[in-house]
Amino acid sequence: MGDFLGSIWWLLVALGLLITFHEFGHYWVARRMGVRVLKFSIGFGKKIWSRKGRDVTEYVIAAIPLGGYVKMLDEREGEVEDGELDQAFNRKSVWARIAIVAAGPAFNLIFTLLAFWLMFLVGTPESRPVIGEVTGIAASSGIEAGDRIVSLDGDETATWFHAVIGLLTPALDREKVTLELEDINGAQRQVVLNLDQLGNDFEEENVLEDIGITPWRPKFPAVVGEVSPDSPAYRAGFKVNDRIISVGGEAVPDWAWVGALVQKHGSADQPLSVEVERAGGNLELTVLPEESSTGTLSKRLILGVTNMAASEDIQAQYSRAYFLHKYGLFEGFTAAASEMWRTAVLQVGMIGRMLTGTASVKNLSGPISIAQFANDSANAGFSRFLYFLGAISLSLGILNLLPIPVLDGGHLFYYLIELAKGSPVSEEIQAKGQYIGLLALFGLMGLAFFNDILRLVG
Repeated sequence: MGDFLGSIWWLLVALGLLITFHEFGHYWVARRMGVRVLKFSIGFGKKIWSRKGRDVTEYVIAAIPLGGYVKMLDEREGEVEDGELDQAFNRKSVWARIAIVAAGPAFNLIFTLLAFWLMFLVGTPESRPVIGEVTGIAASSGIEAGDRIVSLDGDETATWFHAVIGLLTPALDREKVTLELEDINGAQRQVVLNLDQLGNDFEEENVLEDIGITPWRPKFPAVVGEVSPDSPAYRAGFKVNDRIISVGGEAVPDWAWVGALVQKHGSADQPLSVEVERAGGNLELTVLPEESSTGTLSKRLILGVTNMAASEDIQAQYSRAYFLHKYGLFEGFTAAASEMWRTAVLQVGMIGRMLTGTASVKNLSGPISIAQFANDSANAGFSRFLYFLGAISLSLGILNLLPIPVLDGGHLFYYLIELAKGSPVSEEIQAKGQYIGLLALFGLMGLAFFNDILRLVG
């Protein structure tokens, strides 16, 4: 599946799952509270499909898949017969209305927890935060090549992702952070990174680079160790001990580049030029890569070659840097809760810092970026896609809790005022709030879409 079609497909899959789960939260709690649900819609606009359930609720799939809604019986939206007044949303207690509105974001959080839990049960290939090269602030702080970041201010950093998000917040705030490091011999020590030394040109996406840290990666020689029988490489004439010089005309520094360049320059069953060094001379081979499944959701182009065994030193470093991040049934639930909390703190913190100007609004992502992330995560495997779904669901839950009229958080804000003053907020004020909320929402969406365009052309 091409990148464009794949992005569209996985975006629709992700939005369909998350919107359905969110709206089901409203629907399920509303039914528990005795409210009659008139319509359960996934998407807006023209109906693509609809049917009436036994509960008289109309279930709809609409043309614009960027949201959904649950329409409940409500006197403010139409006439209600006397015999049905007890089923009207507006007749329920403020606590019942709070429960119904809060159920959507709450179900987003539940979905995130389940997605992360399943991710840890399946297992995710991860890299530990082992440092390759150091410069700048990192070097002057005493960080050395080969060090592994064990923790940041006491918080464990099992993966590079944990390390990056742990460094991001103090970097934005220009604060000091204490790193617990482990050298290649297992000895541990502490160093302090003084991040107020970061310049004004610091950008969030380049946090490691600006601090002066380069992640370690193995450099296996690009030498063929085995050619699989009846593989594209076998048919193209690859031999054991061939050193791969270039793929698609692009140089191959080490083995890690071989697969990446095959994905970049190759297409299934289409000729791909590979230059190899053999017996002191260079030879150009033409290979037809094949598509192979590498996971539940992902496919890759393969040649059918494996690399020459690396030195014992490199193998030892590889084992130290890479692992399968996996837990059992109960440990996985605890790990999922911890991961959700870590991600939530990051997302809430970034929203707050964008509002105060500490973080750039360029961090806002629109549908184009989300579609690309969806496709990339699906191609990376089932566990990666689960993390993507969980993170996006968490974002939807958090954003929906913002006190912006038209969002769930705006309605909850009105209900809290009602609890405080003992009477509902006037319909006039609510109507004005709706207009303000719509303007704010369209502004955010416009900014996010603008950021997407800049990423595409930049």
